[in-house]
Amino acid sequence: MNTPILYSTILLFVFLVSCSSDDAENSSTNSNFPGDTELADAENIQLFPENHPLNMDISNSPIDPNSDLILNNIGLSEHLFADFGSGLYQGAPIGIPYVVVNNNQPLVPITFRANSYDGNYGDESDQGPFPIPLNAPIEGNGAGDSHIISVNIENGMLYELYNASQSGAGFEASSAAVFDLNTVTYRPDGWTSADAAGLPIFPLLVRYPEIEKGEIDHPIRFTIGRNKIYEGYVLPARHLVSGERSDELLPFGGRLRLKANYDISSFSETNQIILRAMKKYGLILADVGSDIFITGAPNDNWDNDDLRNLQQVTLDNFEVIELGEISTRVN
Repeated sequence: MNTPILYSTILLFVFLVSCSSDDAENSSTNSNFPGDTELADAENIQLFPENHPLNMDISNSPIDPNSDLILNNIGLSEHLFADFGSGLYQGAPIGIPYVVVNNNQPLVPITFRANSYDGNYGDESDQGPFPIPLNAPIEGNGAGDSHIISVNIENGMLYELYNASQSGAGFEASSAAVFDLNTVTYRPDGWTSADAAGLPIFPLLVRYPEIEKGEIDHPIRFTIGRNKIYEGYVLPARHLVSGERSDELLPFGGRLRLKANYDISSFSETNQIILRAMKKYGLILADVGSDIFITGAPNDNWDNDDLRNLQQVTLDNFEVIELGEISTRVN
């Protein structure tokens, strides 16, 4: 969700993008898009330079002095919930899908508008046209936050829409953000993105090709309830949600780290990969939503029963890393 007044009410499991009829078993092929790109191709590009905060190893980062206050306020018995998987939920894939494109992808116009779900944030958005296929998957099949994500693997540009719908020769949306994955750049101070915190979404998703690679090398997007969020943000987040400012609240961009001594040996290899990332890169607060829901991308290879085992991990096994200066600027 993109605005302070919006909650994530729809849980989305994972959705697979456009499989070819010749290769129905290859769930990662975008056969209908120019260049015959595959979702796994996105793992072959650098997602921001090594010195970008989203690539920072926080294994040894100091703990915030308010860590206990913040975690107690969220709820120590709250547990991880993998908001991704395989199959459908309530008739729609649940999770945030993405497409991979190249420089041959035609540009299409983006029109900013309000609708019954949310407002118009075109004044805090990057303007189109964008290289997004007209049949690109929409989160929730157009229900809920309705994110659209397109990754150009040739030039390293990322395009994300929020509250989006296909319309005519292009798309309508409440907001849009473009990220140059080749540079250490952020949204303008005080601006939103396709996410409430002004963060990119794609680099923070748990993606199945990363499991095949054997490592998740970035923080993982997560949500908590609005009444537990500080009215402010820390880099690389750039946008706040309206609320209160007190020591027991976590600002957008704040990170939780799974404790180094938490024993993950009883979990499957897939879940160990996810949990190791939480120890090294942590969880990063990106949006308002259900408590400790972590976000992933679609793939039919996810084992939903296995992912549910992550619910054994409760919040008392985490710590808040030092937040530093909290910005309270409103655009």
